[in-house]
Amino acid sequence: MKATLTALLLATGTSLITMASAQATPWHSVQDKSVISFVSIKKGDVAEVHDFGEFKAQLDDKGQFELEIALSSVRTGVEQRDERMKSMLFEVAQFPTVLLKAKVDTGEIDDLAVGAVKMLTLDAELSMHGMQANKKITLALAKLSDSRIIASSSAPVIVNGDEFGFAGGIEKLRQVAGLSAISLAVPVNFVLTLEK
Repeated sequence: MKATLTALLLATGTSLITMASAQATPWHSVQDKSVISFVSIKKGDVAEVHDFGEFKAQLDDKGQFELEIALSSVRTGVEQRDERMKSMLFEVAQFPTVLLKAKVDTGEIDDLAVGAVKMLTLDAELSMHGMQANKKITLALAKLSDSRIIASSSAPVIVNGDEFGFAGGIEKLRQVAGLSAISLAVPVNFVLTLEK
């Protein structure tokens, strides 16, 4: 009887530790199943889609979400333009990354049935080029399994160059490229696959 009780207590303790460990495991982004893209608009109505090749996102068990983007990984499809954006606009030597932070109600994820989709609005803080701005982010959250979710923008996040001190850099790009105009407003979209 004593041996049975001891075994039961050990099994229960092991189960609780396993459950606690599973709950504490953070969600992390899967690079090759995620994308962050943005649209640049030049000469009034010429739009081009670009993206970033290196970024990482994490959501911990307390609901703290962080997304970090390496600005040196910008991909526009034109190598010379990539280099100009890195040096003249982003100034990656001094400001190598973009950081977005938000608070997520993890209960929304836990309560979501596998295969279901939920619309969420998050209050986020965006830090870039030595400056910060608050942003509203609307997204669709899809639960593929208990260990995989997809968060995708349901509306673009509009980043204005004036908010982050990019007006001067954009003007330099405009001049060197011989363009009549480059828009300061940049729509950003994302699809993030997260696993744990």
